[in-house]
Amino acid sequence: MLVIINALKSISRSMGRNILIGIIVLAIAAASCVALAIRNAAKEAEAAGIDQINITGAITVDRQKMMEGIQTNGRPDMDAMRKLMAEYPDLSLDELLVYAESSSVKDFYYSSSISLDAGDSLEAYSTESSADSSEDSGGFPGPGSFDNRQGGGVVIQGGTIGMMAMGDFTLTGYSAEQAMTKFVSGTATIVDGELFSFDSEELTCLISSELAAFNGLSVGDTITLANPNDAEETYEFTIVGIYTDSSSSQSSDQPRFSTAMDPANLICLSYQALEAITQNSASVATAGTDYMGNETSTAVRGQLASTFVFTNLEAYESFAIELAASGLGEYYTVTSADLNNYQSSLLPLQNLSQFATTLLVIVLAIGAVILVVINVFNIRERKYEVGVLTAIGIKKPKVALQFVAELACVTIVFIILGAGLGAALSVPVANELLTSQIEQVQAQADAQNTNFGRTTGGGPMGGGPVTTIGGPGGTMMSVFGDTAEVSYLDQINATINLPIIGQLILIGIILTIISSLAAVIFVLRYEPLKILANRT
Repeated sequence: MLVIINALKSISRSMGRNILIGIIVLAIAAASCVALAIRNAAKEAEAAGIDQINITGAITVDRQKMMEGIQTNGRPDMDAMRKLMAEYPDLSLDELLVYAESSSVKDFYYSSSISLDAGDSLEAYSTESSADSSEDSGGFPGPGSFDNRQGGGVVIQGGTIGMMAMGDFTLTGYSAEQAMTKFVSGTATIVDGELFSFDSEELTCLISSELAAFNGLSVGDTITLANPNDAEETYEFTIVGIYTDSSSSQSSDQPRFSTAMDPANLICLSYQALEAITQNSASVATAGTDYMGNETSTAVRGQLASTFVFTNLEAYESFAIELAASGLGEYYTVTSADLNNYQSSLLPLQNLSQFATTLLVIVLAIGAVILVVINVFNIRERKYEVGVLTAIGIKKPKVALQFVAELACVTIVFIILGAGLGAALSVPVANELLTSQIEQVQAQADAQNTNFGRTTGGGPMGGGPVTTIGGPGGTMMSVFGDTAEVSYLDQINATINLPIIGQLILIGIILTIISSLAAVIFVLRYEPLKILANRT
């Protein structure tokens, strides 16, 4: 008790020095509070976000890994590449259905897309920008609809490489409602008529309101489409529904190689109906060879897109382990655009968390050094007081404990004040710093696009505008496979809670111990008689 009383009296006698120490502790506590709140909020946001996102995935062939494994003198061996492609084709629907039986898979759905030409009585919808882009392309087949992954350009079938003609329309057949992601998300809505039957092979379809208005079509009308490789091969469809698609207007300014790439020219039908078309087309197809000697066919080929749905991250990881253990092949892998996009959306937050950690270490290191220096001068100035106390019989450890108690009292008071200041500053400071990190990431992406000759600020040849959202997660839209639009997490709840208060108290104890070591060392070194004898 005597030690505490003497410590409190000493604090009141040296108010100026202790206020200086308090200000330093206040700054350390406030900065530490903000840094700890950011780190804690980043961990909570990442954990909460991974639980909230709907994790979907697909089994794909890792062509990048293929390229890395067949390098010869720094260049890929194309013959070896063709052999690997033949050895590792995309999995068939039957094979995918087998893997969909895994206990790790919550749901499985799929779709397939083809491209057909307009008949004599039908014209593909086009805007001025898409028409210009189609003319400028010189007829080069493009990659097709973004949403349904319609293939084009160089396509791989049965280990051969050839050119597939791109028609005026993209037709996508869906296995279930879940596969119609635009309608599930609300991007597309049926405004007239009804949905087709998923179990029927009848050629009934949905068309966009733009296409319907452009051609004066309504529910109940029929349209005729033709195989772009064989104009004599035609199919007649009955319109059972008309839908609106908000992405049509949002992407109207994007250059396209074909009208089939325009979302307004997406025709929806059942997978069974589309499969009937491809089977019939294959039965009447004419075979041949191209200029490279590869086998070709006039048959309409579908591009399958399958989706596995997982309950959580653990189920996704378990499925990946099961796939690797199944003996399927080293170049097959499970990928998830949801996880890739979510990880990309956390990049600014992760950068901010690393910045907060660095700031915390620097603040604590500098603060500890300053406090040690102040305490060293404090002990030197109070050397006579140490000599008197030890001369009257107070043991050196108790004298040293008094100095520790003085510093502990000042530290505790100003850490509490610093916690209050940090609580007030943590949320606005954290979100302002996060906004700065997002701008920095966006600037880096724009600079990279510029280096590769791509335009910035959107469009299929650019990196796309970087948008933000108020919660964890986001969406990614792949355009040509090498660019993406990512929604970044731009708000975090960096509030102060009991664990952070506990960490602050621990920081205060550590600072007190470190800075008090100087007092303990000096007190134990002093000889009271020499101190009193040498006083001038």
